Amino acid sequence: MPQALTQTKTAPAVTPAAPSPNREKALRILSKSIYKELRQNGYEPKQIVALATELISQVTSDIKDENPLD
Repeated sequence: MPQALTQTKTAPAVTPAAPSPNREKALRILSKSIYKELRQNGYEPKQIVALATELISQVTSDIKDENPLD
């Protein structure tokens, strides 16, 4: 039996404004939870800083790819 094709609409890409207070709070809670979990699993603060640095590098690269200077 052939399947019916359905047309779906996709939402336009939206650039979010400043994070809402709830989202900011969620990010603080998440970061504390991740930090606590890493420390409990034996990671030293220096290693966690290296992880944070790599995350920032990835985000920076992503932003540069989205907004080329040319």
